[in-house]
Amino acid sequence: MPDLPAHQLPPPNRTVFFVSDGTGITAETFGHSVLTQFELRFKEVRLPFIDTLDKAYDAVRDINQAFEHDGKRPIVFSTLVKAELSSVVRQSKGMHMDLIQTFVEPLEQELGVKSTHTIGRSHNIADSDEYKNRIEAINFSLAHDDGQSNQNLAAADVILVGVSRSGKTPTSLYLAMQYGVKAANYPLIPDDFERNKLPSALLSYKKKLFGLSIAPDRLAEVRNERRPGSKYAAMEQCRYEVNEAEKMMRREGIRCVSSTAKSIEEIATMILQEIKSDKRAY
Repeated sequence: MPDLPAHQLPPPNRTVFFVSDGTGITAETFGHSVLTQFELRFKEVRLPFIDTLDKAYDAVRDINQAFEHDGKRPIVFSTLVKAELSSVVRQSKGMHMDLIQTFVEPLEQELGVKSTHTIGRSHNIADSDEYKNRIEAINFSLAHDDGQSNQNLAAADVILVGVSRSGKTPTSLYLAMQYGVKAANYPLIPDDFERNKLPSALLSYKKKLFGLSIAPDRLAEVRNERRPGSKYAAMEQCRYEVNEAEKMMRREGIRCVSSTAKSIEEIATMILQEIKSDKRAY
């Protein structure tokens, strides 16, 4: 669907529910992957922590109300582990996509082993080492955001470089939160281009550098939201900074990707491939 201002977008075609006895993130992630294949707009409703019969019946009521309001069956992505809760929700007037029933039951038959049917097992705090690593990575990325600190850069798994507002901060935090990657980020500024060299703090870590670029018109749009009408947001300034940053990265042999038309997930995956990380998503 083309990018339009919010007031020009057509109304949502359907209501979609993400129902879970946990946070609902798994159902939502899977649902989004499927729904992006359709050029339609959806009203999304997350129903997390549906872990009692009373809450399950409340979910049925919400789904049925959406059916009455829309005149179309809501789409329900469910990761309810307990069969009795799933059975209740399936009584609603929705079109059900049950991830547990679809994938776990066939695996039980194939493996010859019953699943534990444990709620929230994928996020069990028992995975304490992984949890600690993720928290440590988040703290590292926050401490090394936008060149705030040059200390301990040797501990970074990757250092993102690029002009201001090219997507370094959200990518760094995504890598930390999802993969436990210690990602620092450092801005390239006009002073660096005038000196025609990388910031001195980065010279010892060139092998860790990964560049983010962005189309000048998109950069101007983003910067105008932050500082409208400023030189910082002017198209001429954006074009100059992007061109100089890309020249510097080519000259220094820094791997680089444009963030203009890529999601954070795509950028993160490309970075993980480049740094040969064996970290898995949490």
